[in-house]
Amino acid sequence: MKKGFVALALSMLLASVVAVACGTGAATAPEACSAEGGCAAFKAGEVIKIGVGGPMTGDNSAFGIDAYQAGQLAVKDAGDFNGRTFGVEQGDDLGTGEGGAAVANKFVADPAIVAIMGHSFSGATSNAMPIYASKFIAMMSESATNVDLSTQGNISFNRLVPTDKVQAVVVADFLSKSLGATKVAIIHDGTTYGQPLAQGASDNLEAAGVEVVAFEAINPGETDYSAVLTKVAALGPEAVFFSGYQPEAAVLAGQRGAAGLDVPFISGDGVFGTQFLDLAKDNAEGYYVTQPGAPESDARAKFDAAYTAEFGAEPGSLSGYTWFAYDATTLLIEKIKEVAIVSGDTLYIPRKALIDAVRATKDFKGLTGTVTCDATGECALPTSFLVFQVQAGEFGQLPADYKP
Repeated sequence: MKKGFVALALSMLLASVVAVACGTGAATAPEACSAEGGCAAFKAGEVIKIGVGGPMTGDNSAFGIDAYQAGQLAVKDAGDFNGRTFGVEQGDDLGTGEGGAAVANKFVADPAIVAIMGHSFSGATSNAMPIYASKFIAMMSESATNVDLSTQGNISFNRLVPTDKVQAVVVADFLSKSLGATKVAIIHDGTTYGQPLAQGASDNLEAAGVEVVAFEAINPGETDYSAVLTKVAALGPEAVFFSGYQPEAAVLAGQRGAAGLDVPFISGDGVFGTQFLDLAKDNAEGYYVTQPGAPESDARAKFDAAYTAEFGAEPGSLSGYTWFAYDATTLLIEKIKEVAIVSGDTLYIPRKALIDAVRATKDFKGLTGTVTCDATGECALPTSFLVFQVQAGEFGQLPADYKP
């Protein structure tokens, strides 16, 4: 009788608390899920989702579509995980702050979404961050470069890309050293991305002894910037830096000649991609753009071939962040696997544990290199931005010692 009672008790105990950690975490499901944020739960056959926030429609849609496509390859490569699969969910934020908040609210309402790749643009990211943090959902942006995003103490935000502090230095060095400009005009679009990058470039130019003859704002979405261009031309700049996105850059490129601005134009990474080429057409020729890149490797060559075969476009053509998006998604998947717990017929993903695991990333090997995150969520390699020029209708990387 006593022996049977003990056996029954052991059986009941095992049935109620059996928990197998899939990764390195040893917490049981009840322990992990009682923490802040609770757990996402998945039965066999269900899809563990990663939300992808970015502009999926409109003139900047290439950035979001590229990120989503890279994410699709990442979840495909991840394969089966304890009888579950991974998937990516599109969130069209239109590249705006309001859109970022709207997509974030949509994503946090879906219990199957456990992490976010994105958002793509800094303004959308800034508005989405507090919403994700309030629900303990980890995020990894592939392309939001605004310096201040990582200074707000947000527990959710991380990024895989160098910041505009780095980009501003590259822009100023190229203008002053490669182009030899002594007088530069700056035009920006007033966005969370454009204005701070413009100010950083201005500060670095002035520190280098270059005169910034104009610091002008334009309203995004307009089709006529001739008044601003004419005003700038009258000040005699030897080069112009436009800090903003592709649609406005295309308008400026098309109207600069009529305004008498026959000088070099350069923009940051917000202008890199085929949509600028499609919108500006022949007016894009000679335009300079900065953009980070991914090193050549066997892994990158394999990915590049898979991306081209799957989507009919070369990686890095829609945006320069194809490889960063793939790495961001793959890193999130790796961390999900690390913290997941199987208990009975359910797989649990503790949200707070996932946030902590992503922030603690060390020596993750991706297409963009080996990634380690710091305490603020800065995960970019200590690499810089490269300079490209539109040549014969395509972006061509310039050598470090480039002189026109």
